[in-house]
This record gives sequence, C-alpha cells and structure tokens, in this order.
Amino acid sequence: MSMTFGIVLTPRSGADWARAASAAEQQGYRTILLPDTRFTPSPFPALAAAAAVTTTVRLRPNVLAAPLRTPAATVRETAALQLLSDGRFELGIGSGRPDAAAEAQWLGASWGSPAQRRARLVDTIAAVRAEVNPAPPVVVAANGPKMLTTAAGVADRILLAAGPAATEAELAELVRTAREATDRTLCFTHQVVGIGRRLPIWTATKLGSTADALTDAGAAGMIPAEPSAAAEILEHRREKYGIDEVIVPGELAGDFAPILAYFAEHS
Repeated sequence: MSMTFGIVLTPRSGADWARAASAAEQQGYRTILLPDTRFTPSPFPALAAAAAVTTTVRLRPNVLAAPLRTPAATVRETAALQLLSDGRFELGIGSGRPDAAAEAQWLGASWGSPAQRRARLVDTIAAVRAEVNPAPPVVVAANGPKMLTTAAGVADRILLAAGPAATEAELAELVRTAREATDRTLCFTHQVVGIGRRLPIWTATKLGSTADALTDAGAAGMIPAEPSAAAEILEHRREKYGIDEVIVPGELAGDFAPILAYFAEHS
C-alpha cells in the first residue's frame, strides 16, 4: 500500500481545463477531482472532457451529493464516464453537505432527512454496482458516526470529511469509528488544508482561517513545505491509520510539487 495523490481542479475554460488535466497527469497525480456544487461546472461533462485529453489519470467527482440525482441518473452518467474514460472513473459520493439543501431546492430535488439521504446514498451505490460494467471504485465522504458507519458498509474507500482545523487525534477517531463498524479492510483519504504558510483563497476568505491559527490548533491538514518533513508525516498516517491517499487543492499544486517529486524519487 503506497501513497497516492489527487488534485482538486475546477474548469475556467475548455482550453484551460484541457491543459490543467494534462498537466496533472504529467505531474504524477493519480486522480483528478472536481467538486459537485451549484457554483462549479457539472462534474460529469467536465470529467468526460478531462478523459479525452488524458490516458492514465483517474477521474472522480469530489463528491457527488446523492440527493441531487436519482440513482438511475447517476447510473447513466457513471456508465458514460466509464465508457469515455476506458474505465478510469471513480464514484466519489456523499449524502450532501449540511448547507446544500438550497441547492437541492434550486434543482427541484428532494433533500430529505439525514436518514433519507443516507438511504439514497446506499441505493445509488447499489444501483451503480449492479448496472455499470465495469463498476467503478466507490469513495464515500463521511464525518459523523452514522455516516461513517454507513460508509464502512458500502465504500471501497472513505474520504475523511473533517473540518479544516481537525487534528490528527480527530482523524484517528474517525478511522476508529469506521473500522469498528465493519470487518472489511478500509482505506482512507484526507485532504490537505495548507502547505507551509499557504492556504487556498476559499479557506482563507470564506472560512476566515489563517495558517497561523490552523497550525496553532494542530490542524492535520496543515503540512510542512519541506518535502522530507511532509513525507514523514504522511507516511506515518498511512502506516498508522491507513490514510494512503492525499488530496491537494489545485491552488496549492505549485507548493506541493516538491513533495510530489520527493515521493516519486523515494518510492
């Protein structure tokens, strides 16, 4: 089990998206990820465009909000992506962000209670696995105990959807909760919040976070800019918790490049 890396990108134009997808593949990222929100391009056509200009990189929404589509709609789109990518699609999915009810209303979709959203998630995953060939790997975003328990039963991988200030101890608790819910072997993903003193603009402006405050709080998503120090931390989490995939915000790609190169050289 070795470390793999994904990068979260958002299209700004067709040409920009093609360049960014190709560059991510050449830089050594295993997976290109795209958010599923009202304010970002729909992930299915965008990932299809990325598939057309790449050959090896994996393609994953990060993550589909299950309540925003019927299971049949997700099956149809997943099958299309599997076809167009020659089997490189990964179904990243969750029960929906707590603040996404307005997005469901805008789309004319039923949001439902937390239990109903978890049930929609399970139904969607079952439908995709039954009707898409080859069935894609399933990555479920989870944070609370009920969602972690649900994810442990259906996911191939769990994205630890912890907040920016979550500590390593809090990540460990999420992993423990998921593992206690199943006898299956689980793999885990965590997203970088900042590198050195650098934060993505959204984290700094919308959340009001600062690198100093997050570092002082012991945020696990803050990693050193020095490659060997960052690698030591990430390898420790891989060995201890099974966190063997790290997601990098696209804005931090330049800062992460030396770390990615370090892993490539020492793998």
